[in-house]
Amino acid sequence: MEETGIMKEVQSEKKPVFPESIKRTKQREAVYEILVGTEDALSAAEIYRRMQQTQTGCGFAISTVYRALSVFEENGLVSKSVLMGDDTAVYAWNHGTHRHYAICLNCHKRVPLKRCPFENARMNTGNEEFRITGHKVELYGYCKQCNGKAEPQ
Repeated sequence: MEETGIMKEVQSEKKPVFPESIKRTKQREAVYEILVGTEDALSAAEIYRRMQQTQTGCGFAISTVYRALSVFEENGLVSKSVLMGDDTAVYAWNHGTHRHYAICLNCHKRVPLKRCPFENARMNTGNEEFRITGHKVELYGYCKQCNGKAEPQ
């Protein structure tokens, strides 16, 4: 696997190493450990709750979690999604893969799409005033477990 400046992976564990470009603090390390240890996207409140359940979280304020998430987001290490109709931001560690998700409106489960809907598209705005550098796709609906419980809209 090729190493990048921001994120290296330990070959034996496939766990990202704490980014060298970020100042290492106990608080950031605690947030990092929680995010890389789960496939789920977590809200800052959920990360804080998990921190409080471990020795690592003793004495940290939730504002510390938000600051760490902000630093990680600014450096492209986490992806942030805002759940439609809920205004809750959730964060997932960017493991270096290009992913899009279908998100359940009821239980907020994130189901990865098998392919990028734009993988064969030629991205061009048609003018020189805007250059596309990336994209993000989130589809909303109901997962298999919640589909029968969904309220018709």
